[in-house]
Amino acid sequence: MSASPQQTPDRSSSAVFPHSADGSAAGGRPQGPVPTARFEPVTAHLVVALVALVVIGGATRVMEAGLACPDWPLCYGQWLPGGRMNLQVFLEWFHRLDAFVVGVALLVLSAASWLGRRDLPPWLPRCALGALLLVAVQGGLGALTVTRLLAPGLVTAHLATALLLVALLSGLHQALERQRLISASAEPTDARDRARLPLWWRSLALLSLALVLGQCLLGGSLASQWAAQRCLSAAEGCQWLLRHRLAATPAALTVAALLPASLALPSAEGRLRWFAAAAALLAALQVCLGVATLRLQLGVPAVTVSHQLVAALLIAVLGAVVGRSLQAGSLPPQRPAAAIPGFTSSAQTAHG
Repeated sequence: MSASPQQTPDRSSSAVFPHSADGSAAGGRPQGPVPTARFEPVTAHLVVALVALVVIGGATRVMEAGLACPDWPLCYGQWLPGGRMNLQVFLEWFHRLDAFVVGVALLVLSAASWLGRRDLPPWLPRCALGALLLVAVQGGLGALTVTRLLAPGLVTAHLATALLLVALLSGLHQALERQRLISASAEPTDARDRARLPLWWRSLALLSLALVLGQCLLGGSLASQWAAQRCLSAAEGCQWLLRHRLAATPAALTVAALLPASLALPSAEGRLRWFAAAAALLAALQVCLGVATLRLQLGVPAVTVSHQLVAALLIAVLGAVVGRSLQAGSLPPQRPAAAIPGFTSSAQTAHG
């Protein structure tokens, strides 16, 4: 007797539905671990290291320690200037150390993603290489800020590159996490893989990031020229302070608009709503810190550094919103953990 159709092995499925770059079958069934998942811890730690890099750089400027190490890349001709160590030298030295660690981590990330690019989405090695190039530019600008005695344009460009790295790595991390969650779903994903969040939402997310980056660059220009101090003490350079204050309004309003706009997104996009709320809170806190900084006439370093810390965190959150929003594919509907066979908490772990 001939075998029934149900007993005949289906050898055509692997040809019709080959494995995709995210480790799942094109039909939507997960096939083992998702290759992109191993990169998430690296990108998460890089976001933290980059935010710290921006904040330490801000503290170095506020404490007037930008030239505490007069040479580059060494400090007083040594890798560890123990005999000359004080607070200012430590800030500049540790700022360089953090930058070196970030550079090495990005080199590893770029090499690993290019070596495994056949099993990865094409945007991952490209973004990793872009970040590596940015950190190389960042290192070059850091060297020039020392050799050119803190030229204002170089200091501002140094800050701009650092903030771009924060936004890029934060967005990359969220894109990786979203890719994993979509790939790990046991439901057919043909339609979901082609889905994208609404164009109006993606445009709003990009606009808010662009405006905040622009506002940060105005703040960097203001700080690198010590314009706020000159304005408060001698009424000089006040145009930079005025531009910074005027640009704060559209940036803050656009960021605040993310929160009500996120309520119109699909119910599965809870993470984006959380990010929108965090961005609105950080924007409000940033405005308050800006006002306090001026009222204190920049006399309290902790408040001034906190102003830059919140700016870096806001860039990281908005970068996460953009990265998560631009990633193709829609998340599966949220369900209780008990209703999902083989559910593990790691599938819903939130990272950086």
